[in-house]
Amino acid sequence: MIPSLKNKTDLFSHEHIGKIGKNCKINHTVQFFGDSDNFEIGDNVRIDAFCILSGKIKIGSHIHIAAGTYLFGSSGIILENYVSLSSRVSIYSVTDDYREGYLTNPTIPDEFKKVKGGLVILKKHVIVGAGSIIMPGIVLDEGASVGALTFVRKSVPSYTIISGNPAIVVGKRDAERLNSLEKKHKDILC
Repeated sequence: MIPSLKNKTDLFSHEHIGKIGKNCKINHTVQFFGDSDNFEIGDNVRIDAFCILSGKIKIGSHIHIAAGTYLFGSSGIILENYVSLSSRVSIYSVTDDYREGYLTNPTIPDEFKKVKGGLVILKKHVIVGAGSIIMPGIVLDEGASVGALTFVRKSVPSYTIISGNPAIVVGKRDAERLNSLEKKHKDILC
């Protein structure tokens, strides 16, 4: 019989996190790779089962990272407040460039590889749908939304909704209402 994961979030060890806020729920199956000083987590964060966080990652407050999400932050990943990542999202801050005949993979010395990277920033109120992939150097500006299974290789303007592969603009979010609801939420917390 497989043991239940129910109520085991309290078994998570915070030793892998340099700075962590209050009211954080991190499932015990979440794996952190890298120096603990590279991980910063704000208040009211929930990270569900089977996620991997590697590299330099700063997570704001009121964030949800759903099951099976991978954050590879060798060049850094920043999630500002109120970001939501659905299940199976993958964010890469570095990638191999093999077009000119370079070798790839971690068993190969650096002089035989060509790696490109850049800080990935998801600004306040960004939503990323299930199975989406975000590449290095991308900025999802405030309120941007990415539909499920979208391959993001270009930055997305504020409150723009994109979807697909190739990604296309499919709409806009209501910035005024979103900011109004955030203000009400903050008023409740005070």
